[in-house]
Amino acid sequence: MIRVNLDVILAKRKMSLSELSEKVGITMANLSILKTGKAKAIRFSTLDAICRVLECQPGDILEYVENE
Repeated sequence: MIRVNLDVILAKRKMSLSELSEKVGITMANLSILKTGKAKAIRFSTLDAICRVLECQPGDILEYVENE
């Protein structure tokens, strides 16, 4: 299973989801789906934009975990 740690990175950067939405140009709804782990896929261009704004690596946001 892939865990999305977007909320952790946002907290570390002291940035709100709405602020990220504005800077990345992605709707709040789509970011919320990603943040809650309900997304089935993510485009590389979206991941690139998020990493650019949050100054992080894709591995900081996405994590593989064994099914519990």
